[in-house]
Amino acid sequence: MVAATPSFFIKDAWAQEFRNNPKNSGELKLGFNVPQSGPYADEGADELRAYMLAVKHLNGEGDGGMLNTFKPSMLTGNGVLGKKVTYSTGDTQTKSDAARASAKRMIEKDGVLMVTGGSSSGVAIAVQSLCQEQGIIFMAGLTHSNDTTGKDKRRYGFRHFFNAYMSGAALAPVLNKEYGSDRRAYHLTADYTWGWTQEESIKNSTEALGWETVNTVKTPVGAGDFSQYITPVLNSGADVLILNHYGKDMVNSLSQAVQFGLREKQANGKNFEIVVPLFSRLMAQGAGDAIKGILGTTNWNWSLQDEGSQAFVQSFGAEYGAPPSMAAHTCYVQTLLYANACEMAGTFYPPEVIKQLEGFNFDGMGNGPTLYRAEDHQCFKDVLVVRGNENPSSQFDLLKVVDITPRAQVEYDWTIFGGSLGPYEVKM
Repeated sequence: MVAATPSFFIKDAWAQEFRNNPKNSGELKLGFNVPQSGPYADEGADELRAYMLAVKHLNGEGDGGMLNTFKPSMLTGNGVLGKKVTYSTGDTQTKSDAARASAKRMIEKDGVLMVTGGSSSGVAIAVQSLCQEQGIIFMAGLTHSNDTTGKDKRRYGFRHFFNAYMSGAALAPVLNKEYGSDRRAYHLTADYTWGWTQEESIKNSTEALGWETVNTVKTPVGAGDFSQYITPVLNSGADVLILNHYGKDMVNSLSQAVQFGLREKQANGKNFEIVVPLFSRLMAQGAGDAIKGILGTTNWNWSLQDEGSQAFVQSFGAEYGAPPSMAAHTCYVQTLLYANACEMAGTFYPPEVIKQLEGFNFDGMGNGPTLYRAEDHQCFKDVLVVRGNENPSSQFDLLKVVDITPRAQVEYDWTIFGGSLGPYEVKM
């Protein structure tokens, strides 16, 4: 009976010819495409650390990290399907064209079988599209735009990170509790796909509370000086500034807003508030005291006490002398998820690997029970609402978890953002 056939007889029984098939090699090469320069470079550096740690663990080196907590898992620390894991790296420069060029180079010249990385949704969408064309699976790194698994979704692309819609759904109840329903908000927004969908999601969520949106202003990525955008806020009639910025842009815009005195300002008989919908510890470090008391959301935090999170924190800290960021976490997890899907499929043939990821339920990765939804390749898990710590106990204790929003509260109908995954088979 076929059902009883041992897996080693059917390994690589599917189409033998696909791009960068490693069948005649003892190695599997992965492509780590991260911002090593540009406004998101701090995130990229931590992503690369996580990727290198994942490779160590997959190859049986170190303490194994989340290989010990991830379930269900077929990973044993013996590489992937018996092949040693190696890697190539690229610099996205936080620019879509540069990211596509480096990914194309890794695919066509370095022979990578999977590409992963990025800290910009513009980059992720560009590289995801390229990977679909090339028949190479893309395990997205840090990308928060609704479009990544919405209108720009692709069969060959998968996102573990949460999205802007989920941030809005998680953050709104806390904003209502803390600041009330009678608020007037002013948005400064990074002028690309992530900023647009972040603004839209937070705007929709806050207006549903009863908030009024006074103005929405787009700002260029990497602007550095945001004073010309912050000055009009002072006399706008707003009593909340929402910064839809990330990386060094968020560090700069938040720091400058505080320097302009917005934290001490009174408006409409209320204390003026600043909200950063998407937070990371690396951004909090860069902004220093300016982040104290600021509310936002995050995909994961190193202070979580579950077994998976603590295993990863232990491994990463021993390797690098600091706790991992949420960008590091999602990139490490994506690498393990891809490797495990190959093991489950018994082949590196992308269509079969994709089918193993679609609808995959897993746990032990730090976010509680998680689903990779088949219809749009979006992960669903609990979302953290955090506040900049008023009294940090260390240089890393910068974000305090104030609410863990249950997965059910951030789930949505996959059809609302449109798009089509496209085919499993890619004509080369």
